[in-house]
Amino acid sequence: MAEKVPPDPYRANKSFKLRRLFGGALLLSALSVGTLFLNPQLDNSSTRVPLHAVETLQKCRQFDMTPGPPPEFWSRTESDRYVEGSKPVYIKNATIWTGGVDGLEVIKGDLLLARGLIQQVGSISASALEQYSDLVEYDAEGAWVSPGIFDLHSHMGVFSLPILDGAYDGDSIKGDMQPWLRSLDGLNTHDESYEAVVAGGVTTGVILPGSANGIGGQAFVMKYRYTAEKSPSSMLLEPPHSIINEPPHSIINGSNVDPSLPPRWRQMKHACGEYPSHVYGQTRMDTIWHFRQAYNQARQIKEKQDAYCSAAMTGNWNGLGKFPEDLQWEALVDVLRGRVKIHNHCYEAVDLDGIVRLTNEFKFSIAAYHHAHEAYLVPDLLKKAYGRPPAAAIFATAARYKREAYRGSEFAAKILADNGIQVVMKSDHPLLNSRYLLHEAQQAHYYGLPDNLALASVTSTPATVAGLDHRVGFIRTGYDADVVIWDSHPLALGATPKQVFIDGIAQLKDPYSVTKPDLFQKAPQTPNFEKEAKDAVKYDDLPPLTPHETADFVVFTNVSNVFVKKDGAVVKALSEVAGSVVVVKGGNIVCSGSCPEAFSPSHSTATFIDLEGGFISPGLISFGSPLGLEHITSEASTNDGSVPDALTGNTPAILGSEAFIHAVDGLQFESRDMLIAYRAGVTTGVTAPSSSSFISGYSTAFSTGSSHKLEKGAIIQSVTALHVAVTMNSGISVSTQIAALRALLLKSPAFDQVRQGSMPLVINVDSADIMATLILLKSEVETSIGETLKFTFVGGSESHLLASEISGAGIGVILIPSRPFPVTWEGRLFMPGPPLSPDTIIGHLLTHNITVGIGVKEQSSARNARFDVGWAALSAFAGLSKTDALALATTNLEQLLGIASPSEDLVASKAGSLLDVEAKVVGVISPRKGVVDLF
Repeated sequence: MAEKVPPDPYRANKSFKLRRLFGGALLLSALSVGTLFLNPQLDNSSTRVPLHAVETLQKCRQFDMTPGPPPEFWSRTESDRYVEGSKPVYIKNATIWTGGVDGLEVIKGDLLLARGLIQQVGSISASALEQYSDLVEYDAEGAWVSPGIFDLHSHMGVFSLPILDGAYDGDSIKGDMQPWLRSLDGLNTHDESYEAVVAGGVTTGVILPGSANGIGGQAFVMKYRYTAEKSPSSMLLEPPHSIINEPPHSIINGSNVDPSLPPRWRQMKHACGEYPSHVYGQTRMDTIWHFRQAYNQARQIKEKQDAYCSAAMTGNWNGLGKFPEDLQWEALVDVLRGRVKIHNHCYEAVDLDGIVRLTNEFKFSIAAYHHAHEAYLVPDLLKKAYGRPPAAAIFATAARYKREAYRGSEFAAKILADNGIQVVMKSDHPLLNSRYLLHEAQQAHYYGLPDNLALASVTSTPATVAGLDHRVGFIRTGYDADVVIWDSHPLALGATPKQVFIDGIAQLKDPYSVTKPDLFQKAPQTPNFEKEAKDAVKYDDLPPLTPHETADFVVFTNVSNVFVKKDGAVVKALSEVAGSVVVVKGGNIVCSGSCPEAFSPSHSTATFIDLEGGFISPGLISFGSPLGLEHITSEASTNDGSVPDALTGNTPAILGSEAFIHAVDGLQFESRDMLIAYRAGVTTGVTAPSSSSFISGYSTAFSTGSSHKLEKGAIIQSVTALHVAVTMNSGISVSTQIAALRALLLKSPAFDQVRQGSMPLVINVDSADIMATLILLKSEVETSIGETLKFTFVGGSESHLLASEISGAGIGVILIPSRPFPVTWEGRLFMPGPPLSPDTIIGHLLTHNITVGIGVKEQSSARNARFDVGWAALSAFAGLSKTDALALATTNLEQLLGIASPSEDLVASKAGSLLDVEAKVVGVISPRKGVVDLF
């Protein structure tokens, strides 16, 4: 039987207005009687009830109400966001992760969505369906269905994409403490992220102001479904009654609000640490003092209000005057009344501690610490916060981009959960592309967060933290009809929506889907990282990252397959036979297959490693980030620095007019990102000099596992390619940049090797228009000099638009990122991939016979090359073999970046291939070192 739900109280306008009218009259009568008869000490001849008495007493009574839904909410039959005319949907044969029972509840059955709500879950009778004449039926065929993804930390619409000066509204720099600002007032509905983010299954987000200020302002929860009204206000979910009473239609600024309704949760952004210090030229001491000043101001107002209400509620109106309130500070007063969810950008223990003390001094709670890179080191400190311990809204692996993020750990989610702290994975969109917020949960699961908590970290937990778990974040009868049908288990690598429903309305028109292997229909069995997690705490997340053992003689048993590089390609070197053996001596494979001698007495001194069905594969290459040139990105004293701009004449005269910079001269070994990448199977780094200008210089290839530049094999190739950039973002016209490049290609001695075709010219470019100009330039110069040039496009967001032309010109493409997104105007015409396009950009370029490589922008992402490759193999329409996929980050990059003598390192992974989330890298076989590094 269908469960019945009551009318939405927000739509009962007539009833609520009558209640207000008669309730006000009765209250006023009661006031008069109470004043005259219940308080004999009052001088009745002089006591007057002011005209605002009813409104004031209603306000006073509301101060004691806990935010949340009214009682009638639980029996609603229609959502306040229901769109008239939207058809009911019947999803049958689904595997439903509900979010219930701590994320452990899975139901095999059906879903009925109607009038914006989930009407039934599980076994749905024919009679229940017969109530709907226009039912849309969707056969999930056993596919996983989850609640819509909830992003607890997004700047969608306030830091709009593509990035343009006219729509950059996330931060005010008019003062450190500004609780009166509202992200809603800068929320841009023309942000080109919306469609793509929804295609990632994200249905709801908390839109926060930026982090420039200690108090950046009020945040708002938003559903990512466009409305007919096309306004930001119409996309809000349960905004405060003072702003909108009946979303998505009536903006009434607090009039006609039923005083009997409990308040709704408000949201607010706080920040501490480096950002406010840098913006205002202050210290952490200043920021905390500014917090105390602001909260003291709010406390004084609250105390005046409480005293006023105390007198008014007893009928003592004499001398009270006007109710004490201040529009600038009312939101912070509400914080002290426990009616606001505080989202606190905070990284280090010193800052977490400062805010914990602040909460206890002024008696307010923090909903979540955001970023919180050191929270896992001080879980007991979080438990000392006033009220209840804040949740931790964190990244999975992004760290070391500034000093306060230096101790960020991939094991933080597991450690926090083990200590009873709620874990939320968030995007900080557009810092991380929130389309792939689910991948943050997948990585957290890989590094030890249990699968139920990992999936909850982007659904039910953030909904609970935001105070909206009564309607979103779960699949339950009566909840909002925000659900996602997935092509694989949501925690499987590359999981992609087949359809997304928001308020019961399908968001994907004619979606494309790729069939995934059966293995991907269950949660991955991830590796055991217990020891690594303990070491993270033991060493304050600075544990030794060098190999724990270096062995000359190693026998790998239970090897499923071996891949090696041969003649510029990745090939299979071992037939897929269970239980195969690989013997390594002096860093070289001397036997593979049955190898019976491996178990003879002569091999008794060998180190035996059981790969449990694992693989041996070529070491991967990382390119695109400043890996090898930086330790902490935002700390100049830890970096090689940026190359001066030759095009603007800023090059020091001592260098000469055409002396280009060599990245090899600035290499720094044993950075933490470099060593972490090595332990993740990335054995080679290729880095060009850091530059935001026209000419970068010469890149270099190096070993990520070396201790210093003089170590044998540390420098794989001193000079690999010459790098330039042609962009609309340089401040110099594109035509000027092209003219300069033409002159250099035709005349410059520094371009001799490029002219001879022996060195690639690697060009950072995203715009298809600029690519077209470069293709013509290449042809022009080749005709002039009679040689064939090697061009490689890097970035390549719009390269699919010219795939035939790029292929015909013999140009290769390195996609950075491997899944493009419209961050800049030059890349806005990107190919989104399934479910929005039939193929990925990688698959599309490969079908045009273009040599394709992939890279990363951030050095902390170098470790994820294996997952980027695996994702590419799964998502391409035609599918990629393991060898073709591995080539994206090995042999193809070698060709595109001019690596003539590449590393022959091999990587051993236990319990799967290097591309599988079930596998763990356990060693690197290094011919150049003559050893096997074991982790």
